[in-house]
Amino acid sequence: MKSTKNSIFSQNGINYTIPFILITSCFALWGFANDITNPMVKAFSKIFRMSVVDGALVQVAFYGGYFAMAFPAAMFIRKYSYKAGILLGLGLYALGAFLFFPAKLTGEYYPFLIAYFILTCGLSFLETSANPYILSMGPEESATRRLNFAQSFNPMGSLLGMYVAMNFIQARLLPIDTAERSLLSNEEFEAVRDTDLSILIAPYLYIGLIVLIMLLIIYKTKMPKNGDQSHKIDFIPTLKRIFSIRHYREGVIAQFFYVGAQIMCWTFIIQYGTHIFTEQGIDEKTAEVLSQKYNIFAMLIFCISRFICTFLLRYLNPGKLLMILAFAASCFTLGTILLTNIYGLYCLVGISACMSLMFPTIYGIALKGLGDDAKFGAAGLIMAILGGSVLPPIQASIIDMRIIGNFPAVNISFILPLICFIAIISYGYRAR
Repeated sequence: MKSTKNSIFSQNGINYTIPFILITSCFALWGFANDITNPMVKAFSKIFRMSVVDGALVQVAFYGGYFAMAFPAAMFIRKYSYKAGILLGLGLYALGAFLFFPAKLTGEYYPFLIAYFILTCGLSFLETSANPYILSMGPEESATRRLNFAQSFNPMGSLLGMYVAMNFIQARLLPIDTAERSLLSNEEFEAVRDTDLSILIAPYLYIGLIVLIMLLIIYKTKMPKNGDQSHKIDFIPTLKRIFSIRHYREGVIAQFFYVGAQIMCWTFIIQYGTHIFTEQGIDEKTAEVLSQKYNIFAMLIFCISRFICTFLLRYLNPGKLLMILAFAASCFTLGTILLTNIYGLYCLVGISACMSLMFPTIYGIALKGLGDDAKFGAAGLIMAILGGSVLPPIQASIIDMRIIGNFPAVNISFILPLICFIAIISYGYRAR
């Protein structure tokens, strides 16, 4: 028993290794959903002949689901258990994925937004449950490191999502660019649209099946009810209590800016890279594929950096390391704005190395010492994912201007992520 008490994955003699492995696999599942979706902004814009702003409604629906369901998820978890929250989250995830089929049959854009919204209501349940559960699976002093380790598997799912988006969606869409599609007759457009939508929905249907299998495995597995001692829901008093804590309150704000920056950098790397490559005389289709390869490379760097930063947390204060990485991200973002060639794209890729630590570290700092209030605290931090819904459409509206002065609008638009990283520097400084 003494050995389990000192384990990073055990507490009070209870071993959490199997639950940790199963819950950590859920991190990869929502990573897949996040990063197969980012390139869909460009794909839907092309399929339905829309502006970048209209295509960015995908992100509004996606991250709006996180926002809408976070506190209902917290109340559900408080009343039942982390396991119940995870099971309901997986169920909604699968339902949203399966709704892509009837959405395709309508031939309309907005049913897809409804499917995304339901899918991410499930992700909201998953993240609201899984993150604090991982924090509770061992000693509090190693909680942030434990969450960083679990979150290291999130970008693995993200890498797979990007790979699927590039090779099984973008590469298979009909090679008709946006300008050519605008010249098609209604009948021709509908035929092209339906073909492309059939390609687009297939990966979502497969992931829906995988999620259902995971739901059954977790349902059949005995999961400790750690941290579920109180089932009383004192919603308003609890909110007042947790938002009176400075490191939590500021953590929610920092998380809003971080998620906004992350989604902007990963969503609009396609537009950024496409602009650079088309300026070199490369056709739009090839430019998009090349840009997506850079997106995958950015995620690979993100994944490697997550493991490195998790190791560094053994020696560095989390707030201090967060501040250093946010400062480095700001420098890379300045390069992205000011350089209008391939080196600007390199800087944009480099931002991902700096972002790897941010989400779980802000999460761990903000929830430190909250005890059973962590259920509601986690909900506030998941609601902060709204930054991924609010900020990308603003950036998209800047990109749609095409040229601002004599400068590409896509470059200027990265002023928004720069502002976000400056806010995170401030939080890291205050939290250190």
